[in-house]
Amino acid sequence: MASNPVQTRLRRIEGQVQGVQRMLDADRSCDEVLTQLLAVRAGLEQVSVLVGEKHLRECVLDGLDPEDPRIPAVLEMLRLCVRCGP
Repeated sequence: MASNPVQTRLRRIEGQVQGVQRMLDADRSCDEVLTQLLAVRAGLEQVSVLVGEKHLRECVLDGLDPEDPRIPAVLEMLRLCVRCGP
């Protein structure tokens, strides 16, 4: 069975988090650990965008013409909101 993109990204993030734990156990430099934590955060942002897009398409925008020119603008706004954070 093929994985969906969200599951694939979550597995990658899981590996990155385990890598951060190993880095801490190995007493790696703070700069290296922080760099990896930023990668984890970016991965989670990507997952948030994918889940948010799915929700928008299947729940919020359901019933609209899939060719509606406003849909790409709504999806781009979601991406921007996720990047800006709370």
